[in-house]
Amino acid sequence: MLIAGFPAGAWGTNCYLVAPAAGEECVIIDPGHRAAQGVEDTLRKHRLKPVAVILTHGHLDHVASVVPVCGAYDVPAWVHPEDRYMLSDPEKALGTVIGQQLMGELTVGEPDDLHELTDGARLRLAGLDFTVAHAPGHTKGSVTFRMPEAADVPQVLFSGDLLFAGSIGRTDLPGGSHDAILESLARVCLPLDDSTVVLSGHGPQTTIGQERAANPYLRQVAAGQEAGAPAPRRGM
Repeated sequence: MLIAGFPAGAWGTNCYLVAPAAGEECVIIDPGHRAAQGVEDTLRKHRLKPVAVILTHGHLDHVASVVPVCGAYDVPAWVHPEDRYMLSDPEKALGTVIGQQLMGELTVGEPDDLHELTDGARLRLAGLDFTVAHAPGHTKGSVTFRMPEAADVPQVLFSGDLLFAGSIGRTDLPGGSHDAILESLARVCLPLDDSTVVLSGHGPQTTIGQERAANPYLRQVAAGQEAGAPAPRRGM
């Protein structure tokens, strides 16, 4: 399996391209702010053909390039219905101060072919399987995408802004909830094997085992009690 990722835009949001191998079809995850050129370069480098865009949530730093990317390659996109409105109205999701900083350079709106994600859905795209888990807290419509273990490749979780290396996504924007994100961590992340590779919306790669041992928020939900000084949270 090939997973090529790069940080894009003002927030360094990770955009991922996932394929069975170089020279094959691929899925694009979270083409965010200023990600279109990086997508084009990665497609060319690995000789990939995109067939779909899937979105972990609707914040601007994860979806700002979805319209131009879907339009350029004539592919559909998937988003959870709770976050669908953010594609057309990013200011409502982020607040006027954050939204207005970038509105002049964005193409807002929905791509021509848009589908809605549901909890537990299984997507078969580019010959790959993705299991969707609804994981609210960062936003009401946040999801993760899990790919099963195969051959010598461990299970992979594309966690969006639910779980980072050493931290979690912020919950102080519209639709955010600290209680909800802790519940999502307990339900979505804790049951996974320690070997599961976590590819987050921001920051470096990690594993469930590493986060179970060191992440103060995951430790909190595992222990069922308040954690000590939590790490700074990332994301928009």
